[in-house]
Amino acid sequence: MTLHSPYFDPQDYQFLAMIRQTVARNRKGHAHVLPKLSPNGIVELAEPVELRMAASVLRLLDSLEQGKADDRIDALAALHDEVLIMARTSLRINTGRVLVQIMKELVRDKGDLENQLRLAHDFRQAATGRHAVVRRLLHRYYMLEMPEDWNQAVFDNHVHDANTKGRKNATHLIMDAWLKGIRSLTVIYYNYVAPGAARELLRAAEIMGINVRIGLLFHAPHRGRLVDLIWIPRGFTNADDFIAFLSMPAIAKLMNEGRTATRWLERRILRILNVWNDTERQRLAPLLGAVPDPLEEREFIRFVGSGQASLLHLAEFIHKHIFPLLESRAAALREMLALPELPDGVRHDADAELTALDTFTTEAILARLNDPQLCPESAWLQNSCDAADCPDLLNQPPLALLTRLDSLRSGCRVTLNLAGLSQEDVLDLLWDCQGRITHLELFNLKDWQNGDLEPLQQINELQRAINDGSVPRLKHILLTLLRDASPQARPSRGDEGSAIAPACPLETPRVRKLRTILLNLPVLCGYYRTSKLRATMGTDSTSRPTSRYGMGLAYPETLPLRARRELDDPHRSAHLLLPLRTELLEQVTYSSSAPGEELSPWTAFLRRLPVLRHFGQTRHTVWAPVSENTVVCNGGQCSIATGKDSARGNIVTLGGNDKTPSNGFRPETKKTLPLGERLRYLNSRATNALRFILGFVPAFLSFLFTQTGALAWLGAPLWFLISGLRSILQAVLGSGGWHRSSVLHWKSYVSWPSVHVSLMYNGFSVILLEPILRCRVLEQGLSLTVANAPVTVYTVLGLACGLFKLITHALRGLADLDQLAAGNNHSVFIYYANNAVHSFLHLVNNTLE
Repeated sequence: MTLHSPYFDPQDYQFLAMIRQTVARNRKGHAHVLPKLSPNGIVELAEPVELRMAASVLRLLDSLEQGKADDRIDALAALHDEVLIMARTSLRINTGRVLVQIMKELVRDKGDLENQLRLAHDFRQAATGRHAVVRRLLHRYYMLEMPEDWNQAVFDNHVHDANTKGRKNATHLIMDAWLKGIRSLTVIYYNYVAPGAARELLRAAEIMGINVRIGLLFHAPHRGRLVDLIWIPRGFTNADDFIAFLSMPAIAKLMNEGRTATRWLERRILRILNVWNDTERQRLAPLLGAVPDPLEEREFIRFVGSGQASLLHLAEFIHKHIFPLLESRAAALREMLALPELPDGVRHDADAELTALDTFTTEAILARLNDPQLCPESAWLQNSCDAADCPDLLNQPPLALLTRLDSLRSGCRVTLNLAGLSQEDVLDLLWDCQGRITHLELFNLKDWQNGDLEPLQQINELQRAINDGSVPRLKHILLTLLRDASPQARPSRGDEGSAIAPACPLETPRVRKLRTILLNLPVLCGYYRTSKLRATMGTDSTSRPTSRYGMGLAYPETLPLRARRELDDPHRSAHLLLPLRTELLEQVTYSSSAPGEELSPWTAFLRRLPVLRHFGQTRHTVWAPVSENTVVCNGGQCSIATGKDSARGNIVTLGGNDKTPSNGFRPETKKTLPLGERLRYLNSRATNALRFILGFVPAFLSFLFTQTGALAWLGAPLWFLISGLRSILQAVLGSGGWHRSSVLHWKSYVSWPSVHVSLMYNGFSVILLEPILRCRVLEQGLSLTVANAPVTVYTVLGLACGLFKLITHALRGLADLDQLAAGNNHSVFIYYANNAVHSFLHLVNNTLE
């Protein structure tokens, strides 16, 4: 594709130039967009909406590493208003999601001019709200279409922002959650949460309409290791209520202890950094061709910034430190591979070495740090806190910790992370904590992909048995655990049905604990008799560009039909179907547009009819997952009967993934866009000319072979003239051109590409109405003409014309039909006038025949 005519519009170049100017202005701190002004007010006349949206996105992107929380919140509010008020289409929210995503790609793009122009062209096309364009771009960016009622069951109960180990600050995290369609989010903080971070997160979530919970993850010693317990305080009415909760003396004391624990864990990370300096960097010398310089602790602390040091931070820091060596070695290998006389053996070895360099990403370094054989010191992070200087918060047993948390605020949610835990461990913790564990993190996408959730089905079996209060099933689970723990005490065949296996004089403390639980199964069930042991699911996303699927999980049943079809097509969908199934309750309510308004006699009469008893009311659907009934599927088979899909899971990842980890050292072959893609980037003149020709030629031929006299030659021009004037009048009236500001010219309200699309479809309608329907079907097939059956002919032609226009309008997603559904008087008049003009034109044609 070239950058010259017939590709791209002058507006694409102008828009790209404005974006670059805005980028430069914002980098210098001269941004001038006023977010407090209404997008439909004076700002609409002062600046183009594309530039205003670009400035809002830029303010967010520029504050990723710097800037104040209040500035980010103001920019987010302005961006939310711009995208939702700008998009005037039945896909209003989905159009806004696409526009923000394209703008993010555009302002961050460092590629060639052609790619930036494609993004600018895509933005302008998506801004029209055409359904086909919006859905195509949603698919390109792995974004599932969401219902415009915004009632989808899309969630993520475990994510991180920049205040822990995530990459994005709270405002960016909320913006990305909205782009993905997430309505419920739980952000996890380690040991403590700063009031400023909580305030920014909750305010941003309120702007975007996302239900956000804040969870505090604490470590507790259990059987020689640290287990993760997530405490989620609940019962707050707004952000200020939660901030006031953090300022309570008891909570402030807990937060201070959490900071002390975090600093102690940070010192453990620094010990692993020193181990890297002492041994691991020397091991990389053969791969890098040189020994990397040692890492500096101060630089690493600055790299972590406002977050909490973790192995992920360390892996990123190491990758950033050694990347110049990787890049230099890869460049030398590429030069070697470019030599034509290179022997095959040497070429094979050089290619394998280049592959190793290309795949030595942050994920590869993190895997080395987590490997106990390569880095045994990383096991310290999972071991219980037995050092002399260990903080008290890390030394409290689970029951003591949860008892303390419950005294601070009762009725809170406590979630047990299952990574690395067995069924016996979970049973032990549930018994020790005496019902204070309210949820199991039954699925964590990161832990699942890392292979840390192998006994998930056994844990799920235990959870369901407890929720059902089934003592026999629990007894079977305990007897199985006892047999596995003490094979020498395995009961005989006659004893298998007994309640208690025979004791062994040399039994371990774990076996004695299991026997105690076995004797008190009714007590265990009593802990969860009134409040079930529920399940949570999350991705543990850090918003980093890796090979993982990213943030967000969804129930496909709550998504639009097109999104469900995409998920069912393995060739189109890059989303992952998880081996989980949860029951969903569909709650449907109806409400009147004006509560308390007296019903008209006509409306009251219609509501007495069984089919129309909700006439004039708005339908609201709410989906409520029953998390205590979540089932882990075995090889795709779920053991609950829920209809035809009972053998499959019903939870999918929101993010798509078709990339392998790479440093970008392999020479990339620039793909040539197919013809269909190239046609999308034709400029408006070429595109409109093609549309006009595609519509005019069949219309002209139809009139030529079905009419006589002057109408045979002038019928098509007359048809297109009337259709064009009608489309222009419709655009001006539908946009309020008669009563809006006189500063704008009437041409500003007309979308000329839409006019030409309408002309193209009108040309196709001539073939349907004249040669096919009137001549072939009515005259030759049924012997019905204007002379012998005028009412029948005009009725059939009018209905066919209206049906054809309805189908084309639905395919194009025009705003006039959306406004018609909303009861807009202008659009009602225009829509019926549209069909009246067509019917009148048919009457003239057939009269003059």
